Amino acid sequence: MNEKYYDALLNIKTDGEQMGFNQSFHYHRYEPTPYNGLEILFNEYELKGSDRIIDFGCGKGRMLFYIHHIFKSSVTGIEMNEELYREALENKKRFIKKHRSGNDKIQFLCSLAEKYEIHPQDNHFYFFNPFTIQIFMKVVGNILRSVEQSKREVNLILYYSSEDYIFYLENHTPFELKNEIIIPDLYRYNPNEKFLIYTLST
Repeated sequence: MNEKYYDALLNIKTDGEQMGFNQSFHYHRYEPTPYNGLEILFNEYELKGSDRIIDFGCGKGRMLFYIHHIFKSSVTGIEMNEELYREALENKKRFIKKHRSGNDKIQFLCSLAEKYEIHPQDNHFYFFNPFTIQIFMKVVGNILRSVEQSKREVNLILYYSSEDYIFYLENHTPFELKNEIIIPDLYRYNPNEKFLIYTLST
């Protein structure tokens, strides 16, 4: 299974990296999570149709379409780059045209991550190293405040995580490392090629 196979299956276009740079140095350039990594992750990490997944720095929406196709979960992509946001919306049109589902369970917002208001039922949050530790801390703070108001278990999924993210979570938050899922073909060359699952239980 390769990148083009899944894009064709989902009827979306997510190849390539972001050209140029974001206006803010706090936000990193877009690069999609490899499909073989998503396969490995979601073979071990199961979701339910009632789950609500948020992808911060979602780019063109690859992971969200993949999740919805398999689990029928509600998915939301937060993207600050207007061009990538428009491409995500175009992908949604293509996806719905082929699969006839997801119109009310797939959404994209053009917003800074730290400005997103956490929904009381949001319970899975994905980060592919989308921004600096300063922004990450603000977003995690928003998640923690949401959990205080609406008690629930929440999970953070980190891919290619920075050491700053890990240090902050393990030393300054109640999140605990639940699982580490490596991408074998890539991990042998780069130890960052893995997913870290952090859980906050209530």
